[in-house]
Amino acid sequence: MTGAAVVTGLGVVAPGGIGAAAYWSAVLAGRRAIGRITRFDPGRYPTTLAGEVRDFTAPDRVPGRLVVQTDHWTHLALAAADLALADAAVEPAALPEYELAVATASSSGGTDFGQREIQRLWSKGPEAVGAYQSIAWFYAATTGQLSIRHGMRGPCAVVCAEQAGGLDALAEARRMLADGARLVLTGGTDASLCPYGLSAQLATGRLSRTADPSLAYLPFDPRASGHVPGEGGAILVLEDERSARERGARPYGRVAGYAATFDPAPGLGREPGLRRAAELALADAGIGPDGVDVVFADAVGVPDLDRQEAAALAALFGPYGVAVTAPKTMSGRLYAGGAALDVAAALLAIRDGVVPPTVGVTGLADECEIDLVRDVPRPAQVRTALVLARGYGGFNAALVVTHP
Repeated sequence: MTGAAVVTGLGVVAPGGIGAAAYWSAVLAGRRAIGRITRFDPGRYPTTLAGEVRDFTAPDRVPGRLVVQTDHWTHLALAAADLALADAAVEPAALPEYELAVATASSSGGTDFGQREIQRLWSKGPEAVGAYQSIAWFYAATTGQLSIRHGMRGPCAVVCAEQAGGLDALAEARRMLADGARLVLTGGTDASLCPYGLSAQLATGRLSRTADPSLAYLPFDPRASGHVPGEGGAILVLEDERSARERGARPYGRVAGYAATFDPAPGLGREPGLRRAAELALADAGIGPDGVDVVFADAVGVPDLDRQEAAALAALFGPYGVAVTAPKTMSGRLYAGGAALDVAAALLAIRDGVVPPTVGVTGLADECEIDLVRDVPRPAQVRTALVLARGYGGFNAALVVTHP
């Protein structure tokens, strides 16, 4: 790598909108995209709400042969990658194929595809199971399909760390650039809005059970009762800065710093690892806490975990010391796609000089001493953003993006 790692293309397929412009417009307008699940009848389940990507028809955006070979989670990523490459104005076929790489995040894999095939197995027998079951559910399916579709024969990887994985994938992409790749498709999507996927998420005990979309996801609020799941995410084009500028690209921003930590085992009395991840990411970027303009919070919506995150932010920046936001309150928690979508939002905030809002939160819970941007956007000079993400099981990740 001859320069910094810069983001030159954003591909967003999210509950708020398809395409970065549509999504960003919805976020700045504070439009909540959470509603009753329509992909199946959720009436038998304690959680009935989710953030769904509306008006997405796979055959309109994905080659027909891939529609039947892959899961909805991969469909969303294929569409997002096309949008990202178009936004970056890059044609992969015009670049050396072994200098093009892919690094994505996956949380649940192809649960919808897998459920259908398992149902066929038990209702009709093994002869009814399609051959693509062997690959469509697999965590690396999206990475592999992106690599094949765009002729990207350089290094490929998938990271599985639930919500934190979206940041881990971008860090892996940055390492690929340092090792000689020219361009990396990176980010993540998720699509587990099926009975199988929802049941797995319910097992965490973190999903909200309210049927009112306006009350279902209220991080840092005294009324917080968990979060709602969502589908979609973002795929980004990450490039070597010198290479990008040589071809005339205009970067959204730089990936300046990253770190990951793991929480200690419960009962040890040790501090969770989120603050340490943030400190290490800032150190990696060579930036002090006073150089951060906004934090995109993990904002899980579980009271104890919200207090832990608020305590980490207050310890690092001082009480109410930095603007904090959680635009995911409008779309739900997208797991592998959520942190990548937050990075896209952070880059758009840098571009437009505005901090997007957190919707629905009317007050802060005790011990949450943070400057949460609520309901309406806040104009601000945003040159550095810190994005935080935690994954179920103890994963923590922090990523710093800066003005190009």
